[in-house]
Amino acid sequence: MQSTPIAEYALLSDCRSSALVSLHCSIDWLCMPDFDSQSVFGRLLDADCGHWSICPRDIVQISRKYLKEAMVLETTFVAKSGTAVVTDAMALGKGERGHDLGRRSPHALLRSVVCTDGHVHVDFEYFPRPEYGLVLPILKRVSGGLESRGGSSMFLLSTPIDLELVESAARTEFMLTSGQAVHFSLQHRSVLDEPLSSWSQTEIADHSADTVEGWQTWSQLHQNYQGPWKELVAHSGRVLQALTYFPTGAIVAAPTTSLPESVGGDRNWDYRFTWVRDASFTLEALWVAACPDEALKFFNFLAEAALTQVRKGADLQIMFGIRGEHDLTERTLPQMRGWRDSSPVRIGNGAWNQRQLDVYGELMGAVFLLRQHLNDLDEVTREFLVNIVDAAASRWQQKDQGIWEIRGEPRHFLYSKLMCWVALDRGIQMAEFLQTGDRVSSWKQTREEIREAILSQGWSQKAGSFSQAFGTDNLDASSLMIPIVGFLPADDARVLSTIEATVAHLTDQHGLVFRYIAQDGLSGKEGSFLLCTFWLAQAQAMSGQLDRAKETFVKAIGFANDVGLLSEEILPDTKELLGNFPQAFSHIGLVNAAWAIFQRENGASEDEHDITTRTSTMAQ
Repeated sequence: MQSTPIAEYALLSDCRSSALVSLHCSIDWLCMPDFDSQSVFGRLLDADCGHWSICPRDIVQISRKYLKEAMVLETTFVAKSGTAVVTDAMALGKGERGHDLGRRSPHALLRSVVCTDGHVHVDFEYFPRPEYGLVLPILKRVSGGLESRGGSSMFLLSTPIDLELVESAARTEFMLTSGQAVHFSLQHRSVLDEPLSSWSQTEIADHSADTVEGWQTWSQLHQNYQGPWKELVAHSGRVLQALTYFPTGAIVAAPTTSLPESVGGDRNWDYRFTWVRDASFTLEALWVAACPDEALKFFNFLAEAALTQVRKGADLQIMFGIRGEHDLTERTLPQMRGWRDSSPVRIGNGAWNQRQLDVYGELMGAVFLLRQHLNDLDEVTREFLVNIVDAAASRWQQKDQGIWEIRGEPRHFLYSKLMCWVALDRGIQMAEFLQTGDRVSSWKQTREEIREAILSQGWSQKAGSFSQAFGTDNLDASSLMIPIVGFLPADDARVLSTIEATVAHLTDQHGLVFRYIAQDGLSGKEGSFLLCTFWLAQAQAMSGQLDRAKETFVKAIGFANDVGLLSEEILPDTKELLGNFPQAFSHIGLVNAAWAIFQRENGASEDEHDITTRTSTMAQ
């Protein structure tokens, strides 16, 4: 059973694919050449599904960090006889800088070991298991390394050290003395590509140094935020960039699949896709922690992916593949037992064809944030956006599955109605831009109908809060979005009461917020949700409760691991990180909550929560 805590992993990325490396420097998750490719190392989900470990013996102490302004990991091992440093990175294309990160990534994993004091004995294990562990590859010695053949992918391990080959695996041990270093690389190609050449020690070292510089130029170009928790916000921006698929600008919700929301349960989903619901929150975070270029690219991806659906009268799809794929049919992988035997392991995501009416508001919210940068909007895209608002107007009274993709019966979820209101509100505000003056009167009437329905049917007198769905008393953290999207002022009595009800009845013993506590059609229980905790901090800041907002924020960031990565959920009893990792939504929540606190500290009004005010403030 694979039982390494999720918190012990760090992320590597080349802005096309990703790897997770454990505290003991084992690559336990690697998908190449893309985020959604089949894994070659899958020990994260099953001990027999592949790994590549480089670990000194007789360890006394381990510490690690990302190199300054880079997603390059440095792990220091203090052993009984000496000290060694392992550096891990996914190679960027030579000379890639700034906005070009990921443009020509060579699909290579770089690893180096240097002895900095005394001497160290190092164990080396290379167990490739392509196609989620199904393939036992043939390993063949070639000039400068080792070739792995089998299935549709081929891998070339460049190594200066002889390896012992045993049954589709390679092992060795070696000793380094102070000042000695050894470098390894793992390159990927498909069976249709030209054969690869092994890389020399100098080439690997040069690729590693160039990758560090590439990340640093991106950070220096993009990250000017000067508010509280500056380093955390900057790091979260880099994490979001690391989760970005360069060719399209799509941002995966997480680079993993099937890390569970409850240990031993079946709440295990594939998150290597892009959700429309994340759009406006992601764009807001990108603007604070990155810059408008990434935000525009992401919006263009969403618009292109969704363009045809609304025109033909279909529901707007809630999620897409990283290249814009629509069909994300879900299936299980019986050969993988799952993290801590939490099965099934799934690829694809069955929520792709759910009805979720909130997506209309989230997409229009994204457009509204970028409106000053969309001057050259073509007629087809303009028509698409108008159709989005019309769809929200015509469908807001229908039932759906809600923001949390509940797999029970459709219901009248308050958040879905709220985001339909947002779609209409932003459409009305952009009427001149969208050339829809003839629709404004109708849109305003529908917007008011939604508002009245939310205020009359979404408020629970018993709970003293806005509820999860019309006609219920169940709480839902998504109600915290009411002030954040501008539906009601943050100091409205009903908003303040909803905040208090959330604190009193929807938090765990650590002050972290659950999404909801109600039947959802699935077995098992989940942990508290970091995104929702950041929403609470954001709502508290907007309502003038600055000290409480800071306290909530600090509680949430306290669950980041040693290299600043956040999961989706926290198991209340053990404080363990749960869910797919690292979670983009959690880092988005961190950035947006930090920004809200920064604004309140600087006396900004609610109107100044508009993203268009940020550029000058960030550069202060």
